[in-house]
Formats: sequence, C-alpha cells, structure tokens
Amino acid sequence: EKVTLVVDGTRFAVNPQIFTAHPDTMLGRMFGPGREYNFTRPNEKGEYEIAEGISSAVFRTVLDYYKTGIINCPDGISIPDLRDTCDYLCINFDFNTIKCQDLSALLHELSNDGAHKQFDSYLEELILPIMVDSARKGERECHIVVLTDEDTVDWDEDHPPPMGEEYSQILYSSKLYRFFKYIENRDVAKAVLKERGLKNIRIGIEGYPTCKEKVKRRPGGRSEVIYNYVQRPFIQMSWEKEEGKSRHVDFQCVRSKSLTNLVTVGDDVSEDHEVMMHHPPQVDELDRL
Repeated sequence: EKVTLVVDGTRFAVNPQIFTAHPDTMLGRMFGPGREYNFTRPNEKGEYEIAEGISSAVFRTVLDYYKTGIINCPDGISIPDLRDTCDYLCINFDFNTIKCQDLSALLHELSNDGAHKQFDSYLEELILPIMVDSARKGERECHIVVLTDEDTVDWDEDHPPPMGEEYSQILYSSKLYRFFKYIENRDVAKAVLKERGLKNIRIGIEGYPTCKEKVKRRPGGRSEVIYNYVQRPFIQMSWEKEEGKSRHVDFQCVRSKSLTNLVTVGDDVSEDHEVMMHHPPQVDELDRL
C-alpha cells in the first residue's frame, strides 16, 4: 500500500510503513495504528494535502529521515527552512539527525536551542525573584542591571550618581553577563519574555556607575562627583495591563491672566478669584476616596 502526499503542489508516493517506524513524529502518528481517528482526511482523489507553507524541495530532503534516520541537507536548502520543517513534522533537529556542509548555520540553530533552554533557567532562578519583589512593592515594570560576580558598587551617600540609577535593580551573575554578551542570545531572551506575556522588553548594554572616582569643585562652592562607569547588560520589561491609560493624566485647566504689570496685581487677583469661583477644578474620583 502506498499513499500520495501533496506538498507544495508536488505529489509523493510513499509507503506509510516508513512513517510508522517513527511514531513520535507527526507523520508517524498520522499513519500509525490510530489512523482512523486522525483529523487529516484524504481529498476526493484520495491524496493527503499536508505541510502547508513548506516547499517540496525541503520536504523531499526531510523524507530521508524516515528512510535512514539522517537528513543530508544539500546545497541550496536553507537551514532555517529545514529547521521549521523539522519542527512542524516533530522531527528532532540536532547534530545526530542533521548533516550539512554549512556548519555555521547548523551551529547557529543549535545555539538558539541551547540559549532558549539556558535563559528559561536564568529567568526562573535569577530574574523572576527580582520581578516578584518589584511587583510586591506595587511596581508595574522592572529594570535590572546585570553585573559580574567581581563587580562592586560603592556610592557616596552625600553625592550619589545622577538620578535614575537608584531605581535599577542589581543582579550579580557572571553567567548571565556572559550570556547577554551575544546579540543573538539577547534576541532569544526577548522572544522568551514575549512568550511569557511581558511587554516593553528592552535588552542591551549600558554604562552603570560603580564607585566615586573624584570630586571637582565648581565656582560658588558647588561640587561635582565623577563616577567610574562600566558597560554592563541590562534587561527591562513591563507587565502593566493599562499602559496607555496610566501615562495620561487629565486635568481641567482654568485660564487666568498673566501678571505682567505688578501695578495691577490687586485688580488681576480679584478678577482671577472670580473666575475660579465660577469654574472649580475637576476632582478625580480617587481624590474623593
């Protein structure tokens, strides 16, 4: 018995027994013992139209897996396209399965897999506890700076660094620091965070003040503190639901005359007071509570 598979307009006549030898794949389940319960039904010609969006050339290459257990990727076949096809057909994409000439492309896909698993671990063990701590304080977003285990932060209490840094959370982890060194890993981390429902995700490299370097005296007795900055990765994300509304504050403004002439101050004050009496400012319901 042979079945006809239609992929990208091309017909493949295949013995279904080669699929049943791999029951964990999509085609193995499709033509396995529970075939009569499968949702995929043949068309009026008795052919199975499958793998929509996959090219026939890539599918022909993948069929080698069911015959030999190995996919020999020829020149001209994109490794990312081959990866998408393997994912669709539930075929393991690893160095035991894929053999190709372009090792860089193959290793890139394997690195993406490893980075995804690695960041899942970092997220649960290192990042999520800091996010939970921020959420318990009523925050709706979190900005985390990743320092190495050897970094030290020593700020002058009388002369702290410019505003903004004190709102950052510090995470000491040389492992996560090295992970974020690669821009491809940062892209994978963004994808993972997006999958977990977070928004406004930013991952990059920024300067972070670690310790006071020197103090400069300015005219008038004012002092300026120079801090030592190191380039370290940062990760920022938000879990705010109503982000657009929270950034808009609606106030009812009362127009009054500008006091450009101090001689007429008394007249202007009385006139403005009358305007205010007729147009009281709007009071928010939260203010009433």
